[in-house]
Amino acid sequence: MPQMKLLRITLLLLLVLSLTPAACAYSYERILDEPWDHSPITVFIDDENVPLHYSPTYYTQVEKSLEYWEEGGNGKLAYTPVFEFTNSEKADIRIRWVENLENIEGAPAGVAGYAKPHLVNGRFVRVDIVLEVGNYQGRGWRQYGDGTMLAISKHELGHALGLGHSDDPRDIMYPEYELRDDVNPLLLSKYASLLRTGALAALVALLFIGISWRSSRKKRKKLEDKYLK
Repeated sequence: MPQMKLLRITLLLLLVLSLTPAACAYSYERILDEPWDHSPITVFIDDENVPLHYSPTYYTQVEKSLEYWEEGGNGKLAYTPVFEFTNSEKADIRIRWVENLENIEGAPAGVAGYAKPHLVNGRFVRVDIVLEVGNYQGRGWRQYGDGTMLAISKHELGHALGLGHSDDPRDIMYPEYELRDDVNPLLLSKYASLLRTGALAALVALLFIGISWRSSRKKRKKLEDKYLK
């Protein structure tokens, strides 16, 4: 009957809709759509006045972060930023590192960096970004690896470009920092040659063991064929 058929179709559509996730389940906060009134945006990275556990590889992570946003970032910007490096501390965005934000600047636990914008007439005239090189895990302090520094610098640069926080855990603007890697970049650079030598030695040892095992297996097979017929 037509009415029964229509009822079945309606129920089927309701079931499909109930099982389909919402397309816009996450909310997004934007501080300013157009925070800067000029382009390019100048960037000063202070890699001279650095803390004890600063790694030169952190500079590279900031460079990668700038490229990330120039290439579209997380897709939430209303414009395409263009950056220009400068040696002047009067740059639009100034980036520096500290040993630990909790101890040095009294930041809450778990905060790995911050971006402080200075506004005039509703536009950014300068943004100071401060990144820490490590944090406490339990009673011990642990230095951040390059992967963590890359994530932190991407996040803070997002704020410097006018973005707020997202409640999507997959978004770079999600307000939570996790230690994604614990490979100390200073130790890695210091012992890189030693690690490579050790890895090569281990590979040679494995190849030797494999060859010896195959040779031993062939000899055993010959003996079995000769005496266990």
